[in-house]
Amino acid sequence: MIGLVPVIAVSAALAAPTAAQEKAAIAQVIADMEAAWNRADFRGYMAGFQNPGVMFVSNGRIQRDWQGTLDHYIRDYGGDPARRGTLHFRDLQIDLLAPDAALLVSHYHLERPDHPQEGVNTRLFRKIDGRWVIAMNHVSSYEMHVPAK
Repeated sequence: MIGLVPVIAVSAALAAPTAAQEKAAIAQVIADMEAAWNRADFRGYMAGFQNPGVMFVSNGRIQRDWQGTLDHYIRDYGGDPARRGTLHFRDLQIDLLAPDAALLVSHYHLERPDHPQEGVNTRLFRKIDGRWVIAMNHVSSYEMHVPAK
């Protein structure tokens, strides 16, 4: 029986995802969210967030409501593709904090004819039931960089 313990421990270690695999899984969540937004699938976009427990921080406000956030996206960005715009995340920096927690900091750009947006996202990811989801999302917008003429 004692000889089985090292075999079980080695097997468990081999099955655990590497840091690179965990970071790739988190980056895939962001890529899936970007693609969902750009095809006007707001429910697909929200699939990247913990439901119902996600916390959003933006414009000096805290919102703790997954469904309310989905409703906001549909109301304020739905319908006209020009109002929704094209979303792109870049410069993803992912730090694994624990086996079930990670911090992601990235830039975002929302291209649209009226009021394009640019800023930084800070996201706390949690691994729940084997799946990475955003538990806290902080958005900080800044003035768009306009090239000099």
